[in-house]
Amino acid sequence: MGKLHRPRHGSLQYWPRKRAAKDLPSVNWEGLAERNIQGKNKLLGFIGYKAGMVSLLAKDLGVNSMTKGKNIVIPGTVIECPPIKIMAVRFYKGSVVAFDVLAPSLDKELKRKIKMPKKATDMASAEKRMNEFTDLKLVVYSTVHKTGIQKTPDIIEMGLSGNLKDKLEFAKNSLGKEINVDDIFNNGQLLDVHAVTKGKGTVGPVKRFGLGLKGHKSEKGVRRPGSLGPWHPARVTFKAPQMGQMGMFTRVQYNNRIMGLGKEWAKMKGAKDKITFPHFGEIKNPFCIIKGSAAGPQKRAIMLTYAMRPTTYAAKENFEVLEVI
Repeated sequence: MGKLHRPRHGSLQYWPRKRAAKDLPSVNWEGLAERNIQGKNKLLGFIGYKAGMVSLLAKDLGVNSMTKGKNIVIPGTVIECPPIKIMAVRFYKGSVVAFDVLAPSLDKELKRKIKMPKKATDMASAEKRMNEFTDLKLVVYSTVHKTGIQKTPDIIEMGLSGNLKDKLEFAKNSLGKEINVDDIFNNGQLLDVHAVTKGKGTVGPVKRFGLGLKGHKSEKGVRRPGSLGPWHPARVTFKAPQMGQMGMFTRVQYNNRIMGLGKEWAKMKGAKDKITFPHFGEIKNPFCIIKGSAAGPQKRAIMLTYAMRPTTYAAKENFEVLEVI
């Protein structure tokens, strides 16, 4: 019999394994902006809410696909995307926030959540000082009250593409206005899904790190490691697999293809007038259908962004959605 070799499971890249600080994760907007993305407008992301999963009957049009020209069934995730609004324009001096320029009118749901400053800087005075700033970003919030799943809007800072002059022009024209998901993304393009996974609480090392069970006659427990480390160094290292938090982690899924966007569900065969999901309810706003699954439970806020590192294989994929099963 060969030597039993079973290295530890669980990547040490994700450390410490603890609960995410917030439900809506932040994004590396600087890295996305360096990709010189040319989209419909300057915004690089959008906020959505996970509704549920469907099965899509689609024709595979991929050039190098093994199922080229055939009809296949693809799992898809429906993400409801109510319009987002721009709350403020945030100006930066290097990595330090200089000040924010607030929109002239804000929703009452938003005023309950944030403290409004007594003195606010206007856009005209900010334009005169543009040579002092190195970058600007937008503070946006979701109109989630239109979905019926919650009232409090989710607020997040969002990056823009282009140079500083283009960013300022877009910010001036869009401040306080609603932006829809089809104003940012195109049907069929690749995007990244930033989300927080389902929380599972405190679990043991077998489930958390994939340890094998010990023999049934083992002492001191079967669902635990045989040893926590050597005598010297006389301490337990952080690499030893132990019980602890599992789930509720921030994760990114790269290169998810958009299978349906906006109100295109009505154009598909087999689609109904009212789209409902268990534990979520009726979808009342534009939505996005992505290929495969998305992290997190239903009603979880998800950040959709342009693809950070699109692969050659994923870029060559092509599907024609025929029916919603």
